Amino acid sequence: LSSGDGYLMIPIIDEIRCTGCGGCIEICPPQAIEMREEKAFIDAELCEECGFCAAHCPTNAITVPFPMSSETV
Repeated sequence: LSSGDGYLMIPIIDEIRCTGCGGCIEICPPQAIEMREEKAFIDAELCEECGFCAAHCPTNAITVPFPMSSETV
């Protein structure tokens, strides 16, 4: 699912866990992340919802809110 499906999966940053290391900034393809007050900040308008930042974060400060599916398998 992506934003084209009506769901927004913009990553969420836990400011307590974020150490401001900048790793997410380096890995973000659209360069949607910047530092604000020594913490990562994601510009939702630029974010492509790829999740690379969450996968790369060494402190697990970034999570992607995956929507729940009502479909059964």
